[in-house]
Amino acid sequence: MSQQTVLYDVPGPRQRRITLISSAVAALLLLVGAYFLIYRPLDEKGQFSMELWGPLVDPSNENFSLVWERIGLGFKNTLIAAALAIIASLVVGTLVAVLRIQLKSLARRRFTGLATPVAYLLRGLSWVLSALTRVCVEVFRGLPVVITIFFVARGFPEFGITFETLWYLVIGLTIYNSVVIAEILRSGMEGLPGGQAEAAAAIGLSPLQTTRMILLPQAFRIMLPALISQLVVVLKDTSLGFIISYEETLNIGKQIIGVLNNPIQVYVVIGLLFIIVNYSLSKLAQYVQRRLSRGRRSSATRTGAPDTELGTEAVAGTAT
Repeated sequence: MSQQTVLYDVPGPRQRRITLISSAVAALLLLVGAYFLIYRPLDEKGQFSMELWGPLVDPSNENFSLVWERIGLGFKNTLIAAALAIIASLVVGTLVAVLRIQLKSLARRRFTGLATPVAYLLRGLSWVLSALTRVCVEVFRGLPVVITIFFVARGFPEFGITFETLWYLVIGLTIYNSVVIAEILRSGMEGLPGGQAEAAAAIGLSPLQTTRMILLPQAFRIMLPALISQLVVVLKDTSLGFIISYEETLNIGKQIIGVLNNPIQVYVVIGLLFIIVNYSLSKLAQYVQRRLSRGRRSSATRTGAPDTELGTEAVAGTAT
């Protein structure tokens, strides 16, 4: 008996007809609902008139070039802030994840060969630092990102530290997203089979070398979907720059709305821009995953190791 028939019964002709008809009826109901609940109310209020859409879709409109110049500026500022925050969050998040793994490893060590007071001191210091980093992670992860951005922009100048508005936004986004990325990578490394770290220790690798060469690369591969999802969040959270008057896409959209009084049209266009970029990031993640999967399969074929246990086999093979 095949696995497919064990998991569920294959639908017969009658069930397929029922499914097809139900889907068609549901789609029709959705279209009717969209017409009566969305299209008609908007049409009655003139929301589809070229007077409102012209500045966004009609090149002959006198405001078209100026509107898109402003939207282009805002979108460029959004991408700059997102790119800087993504790079900084990945770097800081990776360092924090490695630090937490190393501190937990040190807290479990006995420090044999050292004097007893020194060994207890080192273990206590490792435990305190591990607890401190955990508290910092929980605090910054629990704070709403908008509050983090606000306090960075208002708190730094109180200490005489002044930057351009862009950097306040980038720092605020980095503080929040780096701890989230750190937890994603830490959980990925701790979720790997314990035999890999044991095999690495058997061939003389230090805990830091084990993390850097064995655990971290696999954690990036395994947690890539979660990482990409968090990077999409970074891009969307740049819209919170309006609270510190950073001219990103949403802030400039509000300026355009204040002049042209067409909020629905402007927000639809801005929403489409964000959807296109986020969809591109998702497709990029799928492409990277496929490339990594092909690389692992080809490596397993060359070495003769099973694909599902490639990391363990590689370390064990090195040990022998």
